[in-house]
Amino acid sequence: MPNKSFDVLVVGSGPGGQRAAITAAKLGKNVGLIERKPYLGGVSLQTGTIPSKALREAAYLASRFSAQGMREDSAREVIKESFLSQANNLKERIIKQQESVLLSRLLHYGVSIIPGEASFEDTHTLAVKNRSDVTEYLQAEVIILATGSRPRRPENIPFDKARVLDSSSILKLKKLPSSLIVIGGGVIACEFATLFAPLGVRVSMIDSHQQLLAYLDHDIISMLSEQMQQMGINVHLQTRVESILATENQIDVTTSEGHQFSADVVLYALGRQPNYDNLRIERANLINDDHGWIPINEHHQTSEKHIYIIGDLAGNPALASTAMHQGQWVTEYALDKRLHDPDMILPMAIYTIPELSYAGETEQQLQQRQADYVVGTAHYSETARGMIIGEQYGVLKLLVDKASTSLLGVHIIGESASELIHVGQMALNASASVDSLARNIFNYPTLAECYKKAAQDCLDQLD
Repeated sequence: MPNKSFDVLVVGSGPGGQRAAITAAKLGKNVGLIERKPYLGGVSLQTGTIPSKALREAAYLASRFSAQGMREDSAREVIKESFLSQANNLKERIIKQQESVLLSRLLHYGVSIIPGEASFEDTHTLAVKNRSDVTEYLQAEVIILATGSRPRRPENIPFDKARVLDSSSILKLKKLPSSLIVIGGGVIACEFATLFAPLGVRVSMIDSHQQLLAYLDHDIISMLSEQMQQMGINVHLQTRVESILATENQIDVTTSEGHQFSADVVLYALGRQPNYDNLRIERANLINDDHGWIPINEHHQTSEKHIYIIGDLAGNPALASTAMHQGQWVTEYALDKRLHDPDMILPMAIYTIPELSYAGETEQQLQQRQADYVVGTAHYSETARGMIIGEQYGVLKLLVDKASTSLLGVHIIGESASELIHVGQMALNASASVDSLARNIFNYPTLAECYKKAAQDCLDQLD
């Protein structure tokens, strides 16, 4: 017999899990939130999104300050020596503050926080073992799995938490290396490469694909590649890593073509894998596919319809924002209180230096479906705010349907791209015409004026 019964049990306190728990509690349900770690927030808060973005912000500010000629070369060496310790102190302070806010919210809404490792006993029952090895059995009508993912760590890679690192352990570096090899060409790889390069670290990237971030708009990726080149990042595409060898003084990376690269530190950033190793999913009649993921339908239901999977555990796009969105609407769906459409267009952001962000379709997608469209662009450097902050390379790009003049896609590269995208996202979800952006009044001086300029560029082509 279970020790306690709940209406909803959520496993994992990351962005998706916490939103699911609070949503269920707001709907008057008895909710338990299970977390195996001694802290709340999951990877996003503790070892992923927030820590890496805090470091990225510090790196961005330091690099911008130096780029303006406001520091001498000798001062840059001070930055190099003290940057990580200062940035880590900032990161830890932010994490503690965010964890305190999260705990207060969960308690405010009456969510029961249950520490321990969860595993299935049957399709409706979870066994939770705490740190004292005491197990209690909890039953629920609805179970939501939000245990996240972790960096993929192949057995042939000599990870050592000191010089051969993954995206979690690299955040614990105490000192900037002189050189860094990044293996991979995805979001995490690009973010860390552009974080370290502006700080004087010699960065090389090795990836087997033909293009970095190939699913993004090609114009935006071309601009990012150009700026990475200006940072001194050496990118080697269509190149496969054969072996990684740690010697006394350096790490040697050999490719399948026989080329060798050497650096102080290697970041292996090729993929992530789901965290359900200890869940004993077979006891809930769940099975994983050939790639290691548990199949779900469009409502995020597993083969057992009362068991849902959200967030990173559900696979791409594996973003904190999408996890939070899923946590809310999946819970509403599960409790027959569906309040909004899960098919809304979501904003995507990549925190490289410079930032990238987008919503809607890319030009490649429009061309593939033979859409008739126009492209409007605006450069940050054309705005007063862009000139004030010295942002020379930022670009905002609009894709607009010729017949209806409705917005189809928004793509941004440059400072505050992750903030600016929300104007375009809301316009897309409202099926707004490009004329509404051209007629809108934006504060002056702001980067958001780029929407007005790009919209006018589109209208000039539509006349």
